[in-house]
Amino acid sequence: MQAGLRMRRRLARTTPATIILPTIMLRTTIRRRTMPRMISITPVISITPVISITPVITIAMTSIATTTTITTTTIPMLMTTNEPAPVAESGGMTEGETAALYRLMTWLSPAFPVGAFSYSSGIEWAVEAGDITDAASLRGWLAAMLADGSGFCDGVFLAQAHRMAFRRDHAALKEIAELAAAFVPSRERQLDTTTQGRAFIEIARAAWNSAGLDETVAACDGAIVYPIAVGIVSAAHAIPLEPVLHAFFHAVTSNWISAGARLIPLGQTDSQRVLAGLEAVVASTAGRALQASIDDLGSATFRADLASLRHETQYTRLFRS
Repeated sequence: MQAGLRMRRRLARTTPATIILPTIMLRTTIRRRTMPRMISITPVISITPVISITPVITIAMTSIATTTTITTTTIPMLMTTNEPAPVAESGGMTEGETAALYRLMTWLSPAFPVGAFSYSSGIEWAVEAGDITDAASLRGWLAAMLADGSGFCDGVFLAQAHRMAFRRDHAALKEIAELAAAFVPSRERQLDTTTQGRAFIEIARAAWNSAGLDETVAACDGAIVYPIAVGIVSAAHAIPLEPVLHAFFHAVTSNWISAGARLIPLGQTDSQRVLAGLEAVVASTAGRALQASIDDLGSATFRADLASLRHETQYTRLFRS
């Protein structure tokens, strides 16, 4: 009996005790209690997005004289890998698509020498008359020209010329070219579009000649306006119509904004804001022109047409139209 009491006191003095294992820390608590012997194991597992597992195991060992509670906590382990995260593979461009993009970016760039910088399409008179005074009014004026004026009509002519040239339907192409030239509302705009059309064909043919282009140009048999020129040259190089329309409208809009920026005047940042604000109008107009037929042609921008007429007699001028 005395030996048993001494052992109980010795065990009581050792509570609590900590035992450190390589990856497991044990904390042992022994209390004097009289209960039946039992062993219970309660695992608790917590999983976080980084895959961290923390099991907690409780073991209760009881004899008539003692109760031992062992709590085991493992050190959380972060499951990682040294391999980089997979990157989505982007689709590459074919050789033909790369060539088409390169040519469109060149032909419809402000640096392409068709003389677009010298024409304002009547914007110069609109500024002098007070119709255009700042970035907001310039944006409104150009949005109307794009969606309801010469912009949309030129897009329809370009699309029709591209289709006829691609099919080698020279008779239909000649009719489209004649109608496009007749649709120009003023002598100044006629000078603007025919001069650019002729320059576009001559320079594109000199640098990027294509089989059949000379025959297609000869089939028009007369003055070729700018949208017709872009349509037949891009068709001769088998460039799809939809990107041609978007690039054409971007080029025309950029040239109009450049004229307005010099006339109002506007800073470079405001000019880019106007271009950004017209992005949706350019996209929607290109989509309409792609689906339109000749019967859908029409203009409702009478003030812009009047501006191109009155520019001819304007007292001081920076632009040719």
